Amino acid sequence: MLHPIYFGIMKPFLFKTKITNHQSPVTSHLLSLAVILLASCGNPEPVPLPMTGGGEANPQLRTNAAALKNWQEMRFGMFVHWGPVSLKGTEIGWSRGREVPIPEYDSLYLKFNPVLFNADEWIGLAKEAGMKYFVITSKHHDGFSIWPSKHTDYDIGNTSFKRDVLKELEVACQKQGILFGTYHSILDWKHPHYTTRYRDPRPVEGSDMKIYKEFLFNQVKELVMDYHTNILWFDGQWEPSWTHQDGMELYKYIRDMREDILINNRVDKGFKSMAGMTDSIAKFAGDFGTPEQRIGSFDKENPWESCITVGEQWAWKPNDKLKSPQELIQTLIRTVAGDGNLLLNVGPMPDGRIEPRQVDLLKAVGAWLKVNGEAVYGTRGGPFMPGDHLASTHKGQFIYLFVLNPSLREIRLPVPENTKAHSAKVLGGQRIRYDNRQDEIVLKLPDQPSDSQPIAIKIRINRKAADIAPIKI
Repeated sequence: MLHPIYFGIMKPFLFKTKITNHQSPVTSHLLSLAVILLASCGNPEPVPLPMTGGGEANPQLRTNAAALKNWQEMRFGMFVHWGPVSLKGTEIGWSRGREVPIPEYDSLYLKFNPVLFNADEWIGLAKEAGMKYFVITSKHHDGFSIWPSKHTDYDIGNTSFKRDVLKELEVACQKQGILFGTYHSILDWKHPHYTTRYRDPRPVEGSDMKIYKEFLFNQVKELVMDYHTNILWFDGQWEPSWTHQDGMELYKYIRDMREDILINNRVDKGFKSMAGMTDSIAKFAGDFGTPEQRIGSFDKENPWESCITVGEQWAWKPNDKLKSPQELIQTLIRTVAGDGNLLLNVGPMPDGRIEPRQVDLLKAVGAWLKVNGEAVYGTRGGPFMPGDHLASTHKGQFIYLFVLNPSLREIRLPVPENTKAHSAKVLGGQRIRYDNRQDEIVLKLPDQPSDSQPIAIKIRINRKAADIAPIKI
C-alpha cells in the first residue's frame, strides 16, 4: 500500500499521466516521480509537505500546498475587529454583560451608522502599510453579522447604514490586489440555540445545538460562496458546545466547497492556549497555527500566524495605548524570522474611519517595508534564529540579517564549514565590509542613530541558505 503522503503528492500524476503502448503503468508512475524530483532540484528551498488539514476523520484531506505557499510568502496582513460595539469603545464580544449590560449591548446595532466607512480607503491603507492580505470579523462572539445574512436579522442590513460592508471590502481587495479573508466566531452568545451561555441569565434549556450548527454552516456557506473568502479564521472553539467531530465536519464542509481555501486551527479543538499551535496535526483539523498577542516560536515545519493588536484592545477604544512604530517593526521582523506571518489588528471607529493615530502607525511600517520588504516577502525564517539583537530570513543564496540593536558595530556569524560570504550590503544603503573566516562571517557595521529603525543586511553566500540548519546566535 502507498504511504498517504506519497499518494497525496502523486495522485494527480498517477491518474493523469498518459500511458502509451510503450509504457507500462509502473513505468509511467516512475517517470512522473522522476519529473517531480528533477523539477524540485531547481527550487531555492523545497516546499515542505502540507500538514494534514482535515484531521483524523479525513486523513486524505490535506492543506492546499499552493494556497499555503502563496499565503506564507505574503507574510503580513491586516486584521480588523469592528461592529456596533465601537459605539461604546469597549471590547468586542467580551464586554457584553461585563462593561455593557446585555440588553443595551444587543441594541447597539440600532444606532450603528458608520457613514464615513470607505472600503477603498481601508484597503488602500493596508496596501500602503505593506500588507498583502486582509481579514475582518464577519461575526464575533456577540453574534452580530457585518453582512446582510439570509439567516439572521441581527446584521448590518437591519442597521440605519444598511450597506453591505463585507461585499464592499471584498471588491476593494480584488481591485487593489489584496487577498480577502474573514474571521468568524464558532460560538454565538446571542443565538437562542447556542447551548453555552456567557454572562447571560437565559437558561440553556430549550437550546438545540443541531439547529445552531445548521445556522453556523449556512452562514459559512454564504462567506465562501457569496463573498469568496480565501481565508476562514475561526475563533470560539474552546467552549464545550463545540466538539472535535464538529471541527472536522466543518473543515470538510468548507473544503468541499472550495479546495484552495485556508482554514485556521481554531476550527477544531487542537488549539492549545495562546501559544496557538495544534498539539497533533494528524488528529485535529486546520491549516495553520494561531499564536495570539505574542510572537510564535521559531518553527519551519508547521505554518503559523501571530495575531497582535496595534493597541491594548481588539475593538476600537478611545485613547487606547498604542504600540510605537519601532515595536511594530520589530514584531514583524521577529515573526517572519521565526518563519511565521503577522496579522496586525486595527479597530475602526464607530463612524467607519480608522483612527488617524493608527493610520500613522501603519504608514510608518509601510515606509520601512518600502526599503526592506525584500527581506520579508517571499522569504523563510532563519538560518539564524531570532535573538535579542539579531534575526534573519533567507531566500536562495541570500541571507537577510536584521540588526535590532543599533549600537552593534561588529557581528560575528557562526556558519558551517566552507560557507563563505560573496557580498554584503544594507538594503537601501551602502555596501559593508565583511571577512570570511574558518567558521564565521564577520561584518563591520556602519554607525546608526540610537533611535533608528532596524536595518536589514543582504548577504550573498556560496550555497543555498535553506541547506543550513537553524543556528542560535
